[in-house]
Amino acid sequence: MAVQWSHCGRWITAAKSSTLLETICGLNRRSNTFAVNSLLGTGTVAGWGNPGLFSRHVHTTSLGSSLFTRYRTKLLYQTPKLCSCKRTHSDAKLIDPFSMAQNDLNHLYDDIKKELFVSKSELKSLCDYYFDGQGKAFRPMIVVLMARACNIHSNRDRDLLPGQRAIAMISEMIHTASLVHDDVIDGSDKRRGKTTINEVWGERKAILAGDFILSAASMALARIGNNTVVSVLSQVIEDLVRGEFMQLGSKENENERFKHYLEKTFKKTASLIANSCKAVCTFYIDTNNPRLQGSLLAGQKRFVLTVGLYPFKVSILVNSDPEVHEIAYQYGRNVGIAFQLVDDVLDFTACANQLGKPSATDLKLGLATGPVLFACQQFPELHAMIMRRFSSSGDVDRAWQYVLESDGVDQTNYLARRYCQEAIRQIGLLRPSPERDALVRLTEMVLTRNK
Repeated sequence: MAVQWSHCGRWITAAKSSTLLETICGLNRRSNTFAVNSLLGTGTVAGWGNPGLFSRHVHTTSLGSSLFTRYRTKLLYQTPKLCSCKRTHSDAKLIDPFSMAQNDLNHLYDDIKKELFVSKSELKSLCDYYFDGQGKAFRPMIVVLMARACNIHSNRDRDLLPGQRAIAMISEMIHTASLVHDDVIDGSDKRRGKTTINEVWGERKAILAGDFILSAASMALARIGNNTVVSVLSQVIEDLVRGEFMQLGSKENENERFKHYLEKTFKKTASLIANSCKAVCTFYIDTNNPRLQGSLLAGQKRFVLTVGLYPFKVSILVNSDPEVHEIAYQYGRNVGIAFQLVDDVLDFTACANQLGKPSATDLKLGLATGPVLFACQQFPELHAMIMRRFSSSGDVDRAWQYVLESDGVDQTNYLARRYCQEAIRQIGLLRPSPERDALVRLTEMVLTRNK
């Protein structure tokens, strides 16, 4: 049964008086280009590098009606107005997205290690270090559930195609490679409760290990044999690099600073989830590709594909509707940004044991995240600290105290809820399925996680 969401006006009261939050979310009932660009990615935030992706007209109205793009297509399911409150159908509360995707993710890390197989034992140890099966595989789980939901929406069975599972595996490899490189850039000594690769083997070998994981992911991507999927996932790598460069800079103007922060958040975190979700619903077999040997089955939209010595059946086309592609993209994008916003909150509210890394990490790295940017409204002294990247003696401790004394944490949580609300609205346009309900349930898990 599809999850039923009731429209609800209960939000964090501390956020109502915030000028900056009103600007971001468009709560002042005025047409606001920045609000749409920030929340939807129409142009500056998610549109760069994806020409034509957001070509529909966007209506900016009051919060009570619709701030977001309205899709009109007979193939999509219209649902009631959605909100991020927890009043869900009782069946939905029983859905565990991780359990639902578990069968498809069995042996995921073993398969990744096969992709990373090398004869040199030290390089193998480096590459296998984070693929120990202890992680929750958050990104592959979203990809698997989105693939199944899109398969059902397209009047197919929910079985995963081999290429769709490969995309889930590739997304985890790209993510892990980015973590290895991030730890080198940040000089981190802890990751997921473990000593980082750069601390164990040194920075040079860590950089090479990250490069090797990324190259193995690229080779696995090429073997899928689909130019569209290659193009979509290649965008992720570009966004990761651009996002890292953006993180090295800052903006003087307050509104530009928050816009800069949200765009960086998309590129560094949400782009991988968004483009992976899009990739699994655009996957198809190119029957003109001379590398693929096969034949159509009479009367069926199935294809016998031979890769090496092993033939298997796959669908020719998952979904050719660009509306569905964008739904998948927008769901991943909004969940990804919400995930990072909550992560930025946890840097202030979670202890090191919960988070798996020392708290106040962002401040120590000179980074002004959502809670700090919101706190600036109540404590203007933070502006000077942000511009010098908290480099003066006592800056980190003072900034920490200002954030805790302000409503910056509450307002960042509120903004994360808004992104999850839009993610729920997007996925609600697909045909009802347990996988669709699991993706809705996932938004609640993103908002309530403590590590």
